[in-house]
Amino acid sequence: MAIKSIQFQQHTLDISYEIINPQAKVDLIILHGWGSNKELMKKAFSPYMDGFRHIYIDLPGFGNSTCNMALETKDYARIVELLMIHLNASKDIILGHSFGGKVALLLEPQVLVLVASAGIYRSKSLKVRTKITLFKLLKQLGLTKFREFFVADDAKKLSEPMYQTFKNVVDEDFSKEFASFGGKALLCWGTNDTATPLSSAKKIDKLIKDSSLITYEGDHYFFLNHAKDVAQNIEKTFLKTLEHK
Repeated sequence: MAIKSIQFQQHTLDISYEIINPQAKVDLIILHGWGSNKELMKKAFSPYMDGFRHIYIDLPGFGNSTCNMALETKDYARIVELLMIHLNASKDIILGHSFGGKVALLLEPQVLVLVASAGIYRSKSLKVRTKITLFKLLKQLGLTKFREFFVADDAKKLSEPMYQTFKNVVDEDFSKEFASFGGKALLCWGTNDTATPLSSAKKIDKLIKDSSLITYEGDHYFFLNHAKDVAQNIEKTFLKTLEHK
């Protein structure tokens, strides 16, 4: 594991990363989802794809990376890009799980691998909308100490900058960004995913011009049980890009 200090908008962020197969010529950037870290992704994919230089990154505010400011998804993409410049890394293949999928998309790689990616807006249930309304009322009354009873599980116990970041990124609709992506995309999804359901995958598959969708049994973290097959499909997808050069 290594740490690189990144200067971003007059703030210093310490970004933790790890490189596997450092001598390989093709770069594979791997980004985790919200509330996760690079160790989970490394556990899944490090045994495979020996022909690629794996770069596992803790996104700001997660794992061993720091974050002392509110960020948007585009900021995460820029920070990863700054780290890639430091590592002399290219945008051959970028894999993103869940929230990391949106970050990967904005980086515009040659091959985009979306693993149960976020980015398709889902309307909130009546229960959730009621909780939001009640919390806003309590906030106006100065009763913000009750925040933890109203926020989503993903947002509980976050620092203030990360809570603001969560609010910035949680309900984004990236439909336009998916539609404008010009590279090749591989979509891998769990059939029982409730966080980013299969219906989202089908929408993304329609929006991206050159994409393929592969489904697996499992939930939002299906890839932990199917990493070998996902890896093989990544290799096949990348080989297809070489055939058209």
